Amino acid sequence: MKNVLLALALVLGGCEAPTVFPGFDKRQNLSLGRIEGQVIVNSTARGRIILFLYDATRPPPPLGTGRPLTFTVVSSEAVFGAAIEGDSGPFTAPFAFSLVAPGRYLIRGFVDANADFIPWYGVTADTTEGDVGGAAIDPTTRASRIVEVGVDEAGNPVPALDVPVSFADSARLPIDRPIFSVVGGMSSVTLSGTPVVIELQATPIDEGVMTQPTPAFLVRFLDDDGDGVPDDANGDGIPEVWPRVVVRKVQQEGSPLLDENDLDKNGVVDATGVDYEHAAAASDGLPDVVVLAAGFNVAEYASQLVDGTTGRVKTTPTAVPRLKLVLQPRAFDASTPAGPQPLKAVPIGRYAITVIQQTGQTWRVPNELGLEVPGLPLVPSQGFVVQVQ
Repeated sequence: MKNVLLALALVLGGCEAPTVFPGFDKRQNLSLGRIEGQVIVNSTARGRIILFLYDATRPPPPLGTGRPLTFTVVSSEAVFGAAIEGDSGPFTAPFAFSLVAPGRYLIRGFVDANADFIPWYGVTADTTEGDVGGAAIDPTTRASRIVEVGVDEAGNPVPALDVPVSFADSARLPIDRPIFSVVGGMSSVTLSGTPVVIELQATPIDEGVMTQPTPAFLVRFLDDDGDGVPDDANGDGIPEVWPRVVVRKVQQEGSPLLDENDLDKNGVVDATGVDYEHAAAASDGLPDVVVLAAGFNVAEYASQLVDGTTGRVKTTPTAVPRLKLVLQPRAFDASTPAGPQPLKAVPIGRYAITVIQQTGQTWRVPNELGLEVPGLPLVPSQGFVVQVQ
């Protein structure tokens, strides 16, 4: 009898849950949540819905330069079903982001009306003419809604549910991305001790998967205080304008498509990397985001950007085919975007140019089209770089 009881005890003991120890892979030890909701579309456009998830502290253009953490797709059939042509809805369908870490997020998206979104390349991963923009917004203030995945008392993620993401024809994109090339057919320009002026020209590309025949620059004076006069926040005597431009240092060795100190391409400064001496202090021991002092000179278009009767700044942009870009021999560490710090010297190397429209559309040179990338056409003008010596 004793042996029977002992055997029974062993069997029952074997039914207890085994002790679980965390592994060395930290990703397996994370508790992740989710975001769920509905897309709500009031539009005559048709197409799949592309949704992007952003860290709330790093918003996307035009508010910032943040890159999406992930994206999800809602099929056209799920949203529009058998809707007749011309019907503007509203149409709804569920969406979800899974495996979301606790945090605060923004959601942006668009109706891919041209079916030309390809996420694997920078040149095909943005909106084009006819797409309809959308976002998660606060229904009262109409400002961007911050979506929060919280944590309960036990440390478990609390999902964000019933999140609406709205799309409307009022956010239809009027133009393709600001694709540009540098006038003169140069492969590079060299910046040394004096300012350099180059001219960017809107450049249609309609070949292979690239179907963007209507690029242009949407130019407008900034007037954030609403006084009708162009803003000059930095007091340099030059009016601030849309579009904006960022000229950033790229990796010294290897691909010119990699930003220096962001080798994993997530838009966040790497934990380790190159550090440069600041003008006001020695190196701080942290990797830098090196950008050049640069801006557009729109003097030739100034009269088109103000109302001829009132003299006030126009609230709508003017599409132009060319813009003069002024490159200054000064550099900043923009790792803290709100407070860029001047560098003691301009770091030697290659720099990429990114144009940011008020629509949120961007274009960067150099890009994949300037290289021999399978699946993309080769466009030599897209390999242009700024060289600092």
